Amino acid sequence: MSYCVLRPGREGGLGAWHEVSRKMNRAGVLKLENLVQLHCACRQLHSLPYRKVHRAQWKPVRSSAHPTLPAQLYPQLWQTDKFGSVALLQYRLLATNMWGKKEKWKLPSVQPKVKKVVVEIWHNMTVEELARVMKKDIDDVYEALLNIDIDLKSLTSKSVLKEVWVKEAIEKSGMKYKWAEVKRGKEKMRENKDAVKRPPADPALLTPRPPVVTILGHVDHGKTTLLDGLRKTQVAAMEAGGITQHIGAFLVHLPSGEKITFLDTPGHAAFTAMRARGAHITDIVILVVAADDGVMEQTVECIHHAKNAKVPIILAINKCDKPEADPEKVKKELLAYDVVCEDYGGDVQAVNISARKGDNLMALAEATVALAEVLELKADFTGLVEGVVIESRTDKGKGPVTTAVIQRGTLRKGCVLTAGKSWAKVRLMYDENGQTMAVATPGLPVEIMGWKEIPSAGDEILEVESEQIAHQVLDWRNYVEQQKKIEQDIEVIEAKQKEQKDERRKQLEKFAGPHWRVRQQALYEANRAKWFVRPKENENSDRNVLSIVIKGDVDGSVETLLNILDGYNTKDECELDIIHFGIGDISQNDINFAEPFNGIIYGFGVNADSSIQKLAAEKGIQIKLHNIIYELIEDLKEELSRKLPLAVHELEIGEASVLAIFYVTVGKKKVAVAGCIVEEGQLNRKMKFKVIRNGDVIWKGLSTSLKHFKDDVQVVKAGMECGISLDNYTDIKIGDQIMCYEEKEVKESSSWDPGF
Repeated sequence: MSYCVLRPGREGGLGAWHEVSRKMNRAGVLKLENLVQLHCACRQLHSLPYRKVHRAQWKPVRSSAHPTLPAQLYPQLWQTDKFGSVALLQYRLLATNMWGKKEKWKLPSVQPKVKKVVVEIWHNMTVEELARVMKKDIDDVYEALLNIDIDLKSLTSKSVLKEVWVKEAIEKSGMKYKWAEVKRGKEKMRENKDAVKRPPADPALLTPRPPVVTILGHVDHGKTTLLDGLRKTQVAAMEAGGITQHIGAFLVHLPSGEKITFLDTPGHAAFTAMRARGAHITDIVILVVAADDGVMEQTVECIHHAKNAKVPIILAINKCDKPEADPEKVKKELLAYDVVCEDYGGDVQAVNISARKGDNLMALAEATVALAEVLELKADFTGLVEGVVIESRTDKGKGPVTTAVIQRGTLRKGCVLTAGKSWAKVRLMYDENGQTMAVATPGLPVEIMGWKEIPSAGDEILEVESEQIAHQVLDWRNYVEQQKKIEQDIEVIEAKQKEQKDERRKQLEKFAGPHWRVRQQALYEANRAKWFVRPKENENSDRNVLSIVIKGDVDGSVETLLNILDGYNTKDECELDIIHFGIGDISQNDINFAEPFNGIIYGFGVNADSSIQKLAAEKGIQIKLHNIIYELIEDLKEELSRKLPLAVHELEIGEASVLAIFYVTVGKKKVAVAGCIVEEGQLNRKMKFKVIRNGDVIWKGLSTSLKHFKDDVQVVKAGMECGISLDNYTDIKIGDQIMCYEEKEVKESSSWDPGF
């Protein structure tokens, strides 16, 4: 850009200069237009011929930064307007850029954006894992999942979330996500480290073993008494309630030198799982049927268990010493269930016995030994041990203890065993009489000490070479269980999601007519109430719940109780919530579980010492101990009944027939008075009344007056006439029945039927 120093003289150039100066002085501010006009005036003066301008009057001053262009390149005076518009456009653009920079300089400093927290996610995340990586409470995760197509009621802390749900929850919480890096080698499927049975041994190396015999039958048909007669013991006399409630394994030595391992199972209806397990680990089933009762419900069930396990049956017809005994009737009844005795052309041996008197017990034992010889029962006494858990329990002095039957190998002290999700290094072994054993061979029952955790009854026992391998086996089994749990959770969630989508589709069809805004508003109003309720609050609101803790002496007892409670089907009356279950005596941990829920602790065959009972009393927790299963169930049913609200029953006091209608004036109102005769009982003015017409109750309420002739009375008895007016009711007609009744609150009983 060129700058000119103007001196007084020429009117053509100075006029423009003075005009520009005048405008600049008037505005007081150097504007863009003024600057352009000044520049144009300078250019005009510079473009004039030198001969027409006196050098003393003015001369151009050239800037080194912006050299002046030749005169012939500048427009003439008549081109000034055109040049000015172009220059104005150019300088406006330049000034705008500069002004924008200045304006930016003048703007207040903007605070930097807050960087979002980034959390790592992975496939099959649970609610608990998502809350942990987000560093929030589980309830915050539930709130972030609101308005997502998911049933929050079905979610628990262990529920697996879909990838879409995880992403939406993180984004709604104002965070960002990234996929967790997978370490090399983790992407591959884990190697199977489970313990497995050995291949079958060479038949030439097998050695005969004692048969394992299970005694099955209906309750109170004499199974334990039969075993007592064989063992010459008094097991039945020591059992609570006179019924067997555990499965036991006993070794019986016969006079001939033979050994038989007997499994004694309960006959009560509640112990179906025990009987089924006993049938599947046995070689022979002795079916005990009382000669006076015949075939009963559990008898048929035992037959099905034996046939499903493909185990041969020996029929023991007990109580043949009773006058009403009819063994032939029992044999004929069993024909209907495909149990054909040898007398009827079948292959089932039948022995008539009297367990109480000991009649024919040796004949039954000999029949068992003979059948075992036919079956040629043999086993491999070498190599790693294989067996099965018959029962498990916790002993105060011994810790976790299992009763097992060895099926292969020889068990010794120091062997490392796995069973389910537990393992043991055998410390000691005992027989059924509590005597220590050095070895346990196939076919023998044994009590094993040294378990780290209590295995479940029915678990398979497999020996491994070392403790390290045992840990690998348990890790693999836990991993497999976790994968199955994830798959089950996903199936449940997908089913719930499908159900919710179907429900939403029906709602959309319902609101298909109106405008979409109207539909969305209607859907919002329909679901608003449940959207703003937290899952925990929703779960605990308006619920009638009985929370309980179950403790049993052995694993089989707990299993049986849980199986019974699985059949609880009256949740509409009161929900039954099992908050904890376990094996062993009542402990402080059980009280801690029950306290937040104000629950009741039920113990079956266990004890609670004085300190535990005192602590429970201080915290207001009930402890109920039972030794007979049906007494425990009855007690539980009573507690469920206490949770039910009192029912209001109407107790009829008297009944009257309306013979006439009268109208009397009371103040400014006409009141209908029914002339009646009392047919039954009595009418009491203090009680409630109802009007019955054609068998239907059309009104209920109180009476305002009750008169006998002209006298106000309190009670009108049967056979007497009376006049009665009802509170705010005038539509009474001749022929109506007026019933006087009293409301009483009556305690309701739970309708749950446990099946026995």
